[in-house]
Amino acid sequence: MYDDAFLNRLEAGLRSALPLWGLAADALLRLLTISENATFLAEAPSGDAVVLRVHRPDYHTSDEIRSELAWVDALRADGVAPTPEPIRTVDGGLLGGFEDDGAVRHVAAFAFMSGREPEPGDDLASWYATLGQITARLHGHARVWGRPDGFRRKTWDFDAMLGDRPLWGDWRAGLGLDGPGRALLERTAEALKRRVGAYGAAPERFGLIHADLRPANLLVDGERLGLIDFDDCGFSWFMYDFAASVSFMEHEPFIPELQEAWLSAYARAAPVGAEDVAMMPAFLMLRRMLLTAWIASHAETPTAQSMGVPYTHGTLALAERYLTRHA
Repeated sequence: MYDDAFLNRLEAGLRSALPLWGLAADALLRLLTISENATFLAEAPSGDAVVLRVHRPDYHTSDEIRSELAWVDALRADGVAPTPEPIRTVDGGLLGGFEDDGAVRHVAAFAFMSGREPEPGDDLASWYATLGQITARLHGHARVWGRPDGFRRKTWDFDAMLGDRPLWGDWRAGLGLDGPGRALLERTAEALKRRVGAYGAAPERFGLIHADLRPANLLVDGERLGLIDFDDCGFSWFMYDFAASVSFMEHEPFIPELQEAWLSAYARAAPVGAEDVAMMPAFLMLRRMLLTAWIASHAETPTAQSMGVPYTHGTLALAERYLTRHA
């Protein structure tokens, strides 16, 4: 999917949409990242940089994307978290787009935010403490914010992750998963279903979250930690935001240290009960199985290709450990 011909076609389509933001069709345009969406950097006539996110078709509706951007606008207006400003089109809209291979690709634009992704060589625990404080503020805002009419975002509950309506594919199709492995994950899924069912989805536990605050979506610049890419924001358990923040590295030995830093900082800004803390292993396992499904259903993406079968094998090891310790 992501060969040169596809990328050239995507860039050509985006260039046709650049005038919607007052950008010349021949503006300097550079691909930043590509996964499910493609993100480009363009230079505005003023010299300012504009980040353009080209959405994949048939995932988010235009109403869902506008709802995401409405929350980002509100977070910025209320001083909750450092995150890039959505840039409106010349006619005041939040979305542009272009037709690609018979489908409409929505495009959202953002002001450029400086910084780099936190790296393993950094003091990650310190950054995760900062992230815990910011996440608590996000959740506090979500609890009281008056969402605009027509607000639509996906709900990340058990059924949407591992159950009857999986948004990222069936975990049973995990790359390299054999019969015994499938049976192990079936037992794990059943244990998780019981666990989250008992925990419940009361308003103090379940609401609007970012749902993807992993290092790739964090920007460090000096002492500032910026948040980007609210594309997966939706309704889920508040404590699940930590599990999402350690995506693709759930197996690393330093995860307990990051969790302690995150929880301690979070608790200084918002209440955290003993039952919330006790749910952390379940949410980590839930996220790991969800990503195992995502890798299988998005095998064409660079991220999935870099993880592959070894990630599934790691999921099996974590599932055995989870069932031994927690089920």
